[in-house]
Amino acid sequence: MRALVIYCHPRPDSFTAAVRDRVLDKLRAVGAEIRMQDLYAMRFDPVMSGTEHRAYENEAVNQAPVAAEIADLTWCDTLIFVYPTWWYGLPAMLKGWLDRVLVPGVAFLMPDEANADIRPGLSHITRLGVFTTCGASWWLTRMIGAPGRRTILRGIRLLCARRCKTVFAAHYLMDSSTPKSRVAHLDKVGRKLDGFLGKPATGKAMAQ
Repeated sequence: MRALVIYCHPRPDSFTAAVRDRVLDKLRAVGAEIRMQDLYAMRFDPVMSGTEHRAYENEAVNQAPVAAEIADLTWCDTLIFVYPTWWYGLPAMLKGWLDRVLVPGVAFLMPDEANADIRPGLSHITRLGVFTTCGASWWLTRMIGAPGRRTILRGIRLLCARRCKTVFAAHYLMDSSTPKSRVAHLDKVGRKLDGFLGKPATGKAMAQ
């Protein structure tokens, strides 16, 4: 298993960081190879420039500005996002990552004479996960439409392998969370990952 974790939060002491650590622990337990892009730590620039936009559909050059990020994306078979939900959607930093990294020729193939619509480019990704926190309640988030969740688990999911496995966990009402609710959520994240990733690797397998 080759897992890429996209982590997005500006504070190292956040609860989102604790969720990230639980995800990484579970990945290590199954012997996964792991790469992580900590968008704030790496000072990722989420702004697509005019030059990038003009070259967006030019597959000969559109990967160059984010070549390292794309190399990780094409390497992985498991893609996991860990981030806070802000205004019911993705943080600007993460949305910018999607805008700049998921370019034609990588994430999807553009329409052509034989194909009226885009086609998947991430068919090597067989697992897709989202772990987030929400200040709003579950019912209010669902009423608004949960655009962040939909962007990844519907939009990106359509670009992945046909039978791509998905997982989702959110701590709702985060602004009024308690130590008890946060511990319970981390346990929930662990259980979700157990089903998503499979059984922990044996000592022999992990040593290889």
